[in-house]
Amino acid sequence: MRKLLVTFVMLYTLGAAWAADKPVMPPQETAAISGKVLEVKDVEVYTYLRLQTGNGEVWAAVSKAPIKVGADVTVGNATVMHDFESKTLKKTFPEIYFGSIAAPGAKTAAASGDMAAMHANMAKGVDVGNVKIAKATGPDARTVAEVVAKRAELKDKTVVIHGKVVKFTPEVMGKNWVHLRDGTGSAADGTNDILVTTKDETQVGDVVIAKGTVHIDRDLGSGYSYKVLVEEATLKK
Repeated sequence: MRKLLVTFVMLYTLGAAWAADKPVMPPQETAAISGKVLEVKDVEVYTYLRLQTGNGEVWAAVSKAPIKVGADVTVGNATVMHDFESKTLKKTFPEIYFGSIAAPGAKTAAASGDMAAMHANMAKGVDVGNVKIAKATGPDARTVAEVVAKRAELKDKTVVIHGKVVKFTPEVMGKNWVHLRDGTGSAADGTNDILVTTKDETQVGDVVIAKGTVHIDRDLGSGYSYKVLVEEATLKK
C-alpha cells in the first residue's frame, strides 16, 4: 500500500512539473522578478535583459525601454516561456520571462493586461493608401476577402495570397505577425485585411506571396481571439 502511495505521489509530481513547463498567460497576478541588469539587448519590439537575481541569472523581456547595465529593475507580470527562439538575436532562450518594468516592490497588474495591450497593438494594419494587388495564380490562390468570407470551408486548407504588407510585428509569441491587404473586401466588415503568422522577415510596403494554412476561431489568450488566421506561412516577394 505504501509503495502504491509513493508511486502515485511521484506521478502526480511529474504531471505537475510537466504542466508548469508549458508557456502560460495566467489571468491572476504573478510574482515579480527583481535583479541587477548584467546585459541588455534591444530589438524592434523588446528589450532583453540578463538579470542577476537572488536565485541566479535569468533572462527577461519587456517592451522596448532605455535600460542600462547596472540598473536595478523589477519585472512584473512575469510569464515564463521555454525554448523561446529570437530570430533577430539568433538565440534560443531555454527559459525567459516576459513582463513589464515596475518599481521595486510595486503591485503590478495581471500579465494578461500586458499581453492584451500587445495584441491590441497588432490588431489592425496601418493606412498605406490605395492597395490594388493582382490575385495570385494556381489552385490554392485566394484573395484576402475570399479567405475571410469563406474561412469555414477553407479551414485547415492551404491558401496562397498575393498582398501588400500593411503592418509587421516581429517576434511576438515566437512568430512574426503580418497584416496583408490586396484591395479586396471592406474595412467596414473587416474583410479587407488578413493576419498571417510566419518565421520569415518582411516590412511594411512589401508586396509578397504568402502561402500558409487557414485556421479559424483562434484564441491567443488575454481575451483576444481571431476569426481567421493564415499560419505557418512562407513569404516570397
